[in-house]
Amino acid sequence: MQPEFLTATLFNLGINLIYTVLAIFVGMVALLVIDKKLLKHVDIQQELKNGNIAVAIFASTILVFVAMIISFGLKG
Repeated sequence: MQPEFLTATLFNLGINLIYTVLAIFVGMVALLVIDKKLLKHVDIQQELKNGNIAVAIFASTILVFVAMIISFGLKG
């Protein structure tokens, strides 16, 4: 294997790992902000324990939208 190819591959792997860690961090912060600011009066954990399926769908939709926004933002 050529050294240039190996160096380029390792460099791309490093960049992708940095993007992954950054995306996880931004996603966690975004979810915390959404939970604290937008959903002040809704206890998602308690509603899920009570079997409220609508809250489960709503929470999963928030996760999907945050993931989409982060992925589009990191692609540039």
